[in-house]
Amino acid sequence: MTVAVDQPVTDFQAPATSGQTVSLAALKGQQVVVYFYPKDSTPGCTTEGQGFRDQYAQFKAANTEVFGVSRDSLKSHENFKCKQEFPFELISDKDEAVCQLFDVIKLKKLYGKEYLGVDRSTFLIDKNGVLRQEWRGVKVPGHVEAVLAAAQALNKA
Repeated sequence: MTVAVDQPVTDFQAPATSGQTVSLAALKGQQVVVYFYPKDSTPGCTTEGQGFRDQYAQFKAANTEVFGVSRDSLKSHENFKCKQEFPFELISDKDEAVCQLFDVIKLKKLYGKEYLGVDRSTFLIDKNGVLRQEWRGVKVPGHVEAVLAAAQALNKA
């Protein structure tokens, strides 16, 4: 079953940086932003991650936790997180279970070749575990600001 706006998100557990296991159920009581990106240390993914890093204090002030998700290994995530000084955790989804839950694996084309890849997407989950907003096929410029505004509005609601 995949996620749908205004519906509870099925609990998931996944390994993350800093030796953590992220569980949606354990995050009840705070809002959660889960953003999916294709690959560590690539230009667009780095820019997007830096945006979340630079706005992280405002997300925390809006009672919102941020997680980045890709299919990269924990080792790759640790290096990416350290190099970019991300204050949030990155989830390693090697088996694509979280990607499938959020339906972000899409057919993509690069240099005429088709492949299955992660569609840059972001999801805002409220403090009760209900999906309140989704952004699919994200373009990086201005995206983090839009997510922050939505998180702040939801926190005040």
